[in-house]
Amino acid sequence: MSTGDRLEAITFDVRSLDRAVALLKGEGTTVRARRHAGGGSINDAAVLELADGSTLFLKQNSASHTGLFEEEARGLLALAEAEGPRVPRVLALFSDGHTQTFLMEYIASGRKGSGFFSRFGRDLARLHRTNRNDRCGFERDNHIGSTPQRNRWTRDWHAFFGEHRLLFQVELAQQRGHADTTMVRRTETLARKLPDLLPHVEDGRPSLLHGDLWGGNYMVDSEGQSVLIDPAVYYGHREADLAMTELFGGFSPEFYRAYREEWPLEPGYEKRRDLYNLYHLLNHLNLFGRGYLGSCQAILKRFS
Repeated sequence: MSTGDRLEAITFDVRSLDRAVALLKGEGTTVRARRHAGGGSINDAAVLELADGSTLFLKQNSASHTGLFEEEARGLLALAEAEGPRVPRVLALFSDGHTQTFLMEYIASGRKGSGFFSRFGRDLARLHRTNRNDRCGFERDNHIGSTPQRNRWTRDWHAFFGEHRLLFQVELAQQRGHADTTMVRRTETLARKLPDLLPHVEDGRPSLLHGDLWGGNYMVDSEGQSVLIDPAVYYGHREADLAMTELFGGFSPEFYRAYREEWPLEPGYEKRRDLYNLYHLLNHLNLFGRGYLGSCQAILKRFS
């Protein structure tokens, strides 16, 4: 069954949470309690305790943000196809016309035990190795945070990263008054130089990436296993995922050592890391303002 078919199977033609729960869990099952869940600035999130003793995780947002949860569900479904970290099961999507709702498996948080980061590193390498494509991009555009993320299918990684990642973001920054013409020209120059700066994807087969893999977008389950949440998936070079893990402090050295043991990187990754992360810094410039401008300019100056 394709991702689209599975998405259609969980899209409910209902207008109330109670009805969706009844369809999922059986007639007569009701929501007994609702606990607010923190950690997100875009959606309202809650843990639902049901009368049958089970739990669900709920996300809600305005129905005006069309397709927001469909994008997330597609991403989780794609990640679940790989031999990688655990992801929450997607269960139901529906809208009452004013609010869109996404129900998924509730995963209780656990503690990082001994060897957690080694297992996580190996699992991420397996994800990158077992869900691959012959093109960069994804079946739909999606979002990274609240910023649109363009995922048009593209054969060449350098063309994809240049046009749909760097240039797209800097053009948004110019529209919002954060980037001047010099910054745009430098980004255009950098995009042309990417074939000399970044490696090709291995065997011409891009890997499925989480897309926004910082410390807030993974969790630990009750068994001490890694869980990926809040994806911004696309197919691209796996180094882009690794670079993002290092942008805001990085993970344990055990994580990177285990990843490389499972699937070694080409020499020079450390020199390329900031170039991949320019995409995320430009996105933060667009989301949060000019506090990120200096970091973007420094990387552009260095590489262009």
